[in-house]
Amino acid sequence: MAERSTGKADVATQRKSAAKRSNTGQTKGNGPESGKVTLLSGGNPQIPKGDGDAPVQAYINAMPEWKQDIGRRLDTIIVATVPGVRKAVKWNTPFYGKNEGWFLSFHCFTKYIKVTFFRGTSLGTSKHPEVRYLDIREGELDETQFRAWVLQASQLPGEKL
Repeated sequence: MAERSTGKADVATQRKSAAKRSNTGQTKGNGPESGKVTLLSGGNPQIPKGDGDAPVQAYINAMPEWKQDIGRRLDTIIVATVPGVRKAVKWNTPFYGKNEGWFLSFHCFTKYIKVTFFRGTSLGTSKHPEVRYLDIREGELDETQFRAWVLQASQLPGEKL
C-alpha cells in the first residue's frame, strides 16, 4: 500500500509560490482577461500580437522592475525621432517601423533589454551580417547614442517580417 503524504512539503511549496507571485504582482499562467500578464523566461511579457500603439504600451506596462522605465524611454525616443513610426507586437516583442518594413525591436532578458536594429550594418559590429544588437543594463542607456542609431536605422530599408 502506498504511503500517504503528510502534505507539509506540499504546503511549503505552495506558500513559496504564493509569496513569489505576490512579490511580482505578475504570475505565470494568467491571461490578459485577468488583468495580469504572464512573464516568460527572463521576465519578458507575454502580450498578444497586434498592430498599433496599444499592444506596445501593454508590453511596456508589463515590463518588470527597472526595465519598464527604460522601455518607456526607448518608446519616447523612437516616437520623437521618427515621426509617424509604425508599431506592433509580434512574438512577444515590440517592433517599430516605417511603411517599407521594420527597423527596430526590443526584448526583455533577465539582466538587460536587447534592442535589435534590423539592417543596421552601419551601427557597429555584430555576429550577424545585417543586424546589430544593443544590450541595455540598468542605468546604462546612452540616450544620445540611441537616438542617433534610431535615426540611422529608420532611414535604412526595413525588414519584412
